[in-house]
Amino acid sequence: MKATSTSSGRFVPCTASGSVPYRAFVPNQLPPRLSLERFYPLLDKANFALGGLNALDTLLPDPSLFIYMYVRKEAVLSSQIEGTQSSLSDLLLHESNKAPGVPIDDAAEVSNYIHALGYGLKQLKTIPLSLRLIKGVHKKLMYRVRGNNARPGEFRTSQNWIGGTRPSEARFVPPPPNELGGCLDAFETFLHDDDKHPLPVLVRAAMAHAQFETIHPFLDGNGRVGRMLIALLLCKEGMLDKPLLYLSLYLKKHRARYYDLLQNTRDKGDWQAWVQFFLQGVLETAQQAVTTAVKINRLFDADQRKIAQETTASVLSVYRPFQEKVIADTTTIVKGCRETYRTVLRHLQTLEKMGIIKEMKGHRPKMFVYKKYLDILNEDIGGK
Repeated sequence: MKATSTSSGRFVPCTASGSVPYRAFVPNQLPPRLSLERFYPLLDKANFALGGLNALDTLLPDPSLFIYMYVRKEAVLSSQIEGTQSSLSDLLLHESNKAPGVPIDDAAEVSNYIHALGYGLKQLKTIPLSLRLIKGVHKKLMYRVRGNNARPGEFRTSQNWIGGTRPSEARFVPPPPNELGGCLDAFETFLHDDDKHPLPVLVRAAMAHAQFETIHPFLDGNGRVGRMLIALLLCKEGMLDKPLLYLSLYLKKHRARYYDLLQNTRDKGDWQAWVQFFLQGVLETAQQAVTTAVKINRLFDADQRKIAQETTASVLSVYRPFQEKVIADTTTIVKGCRETYRTVLRHLQTLEKMGIIKEMKGHRPKMFVYKKYLDILNEDIGGK
């Protein structure tokens, strides 16, 4: 078995004790040569759509509520790509310390995604987007969940692969351990070296995501960290004021093409098609996020007007916690609105008769869900 090269890197022969020889891919340093002019029309549209995301502060009375729920939607989607069965409802119940209707590990993995992303965004305020930060994100992601024995927060020292039961049968084999350090050092240099290789930020993000997936530096969790990397890079570069762009829904919809295009960057050096696909994803995802925010804003306005016209201000105070959490129990609401339990329960029944909330049977204390709000967030997730 001989080493072979493409315009993007080299396939090196490898052997492991007692296994069939295989080839692993070692990528060249970024950036590849590209004709950027071909991207400009789509790049302009994608940048404009990101501007719409940044303008949500002017559209929503409380953008933090949207961010809170949208991050959770992304966590569910990103984890579903990796095979979890947890829905948005399951995650919200898990965060409320209620048993979800799926294996607890699934909900815990999704919850860890949220903590890992929050950790990464907080760290960006004091340290650069670096291997150190990426390892910290991975440690949070893998804390006490499946894969926790796969060296959380540490780069791998053994060979991994994608597809098949062994490297010789795999769809793709990332760099061998002895090449990993050099690949990661070059990757970190690319993340920092904006001046030497000036590129549009979205093109840089497209390249960084693909290269991270190719290097596959962890034994587990690479896909989720790679998708978080996009939001972290865009926030670090000032393209996003808040973490509101997540491509998991787009990548889930086009999963087969996504994997094919990543592989083509390795086999054929076809970065052009990959960057085009990535920019289209940014455009569609940003537009969809704005559309979702508009729908939520209209729902809140309509329901608040209905409550104000038909009931009292104290009913409105019981309604507002559902804007924050979508799912809430009577104990939490009583603490938050300073009403008695009996009054809260009466107001919840009023809201249920109005078709605004719905009781989730089988929970103690009583649990209620803001169903129309959850339905908007669940669009395209396939959850419950």
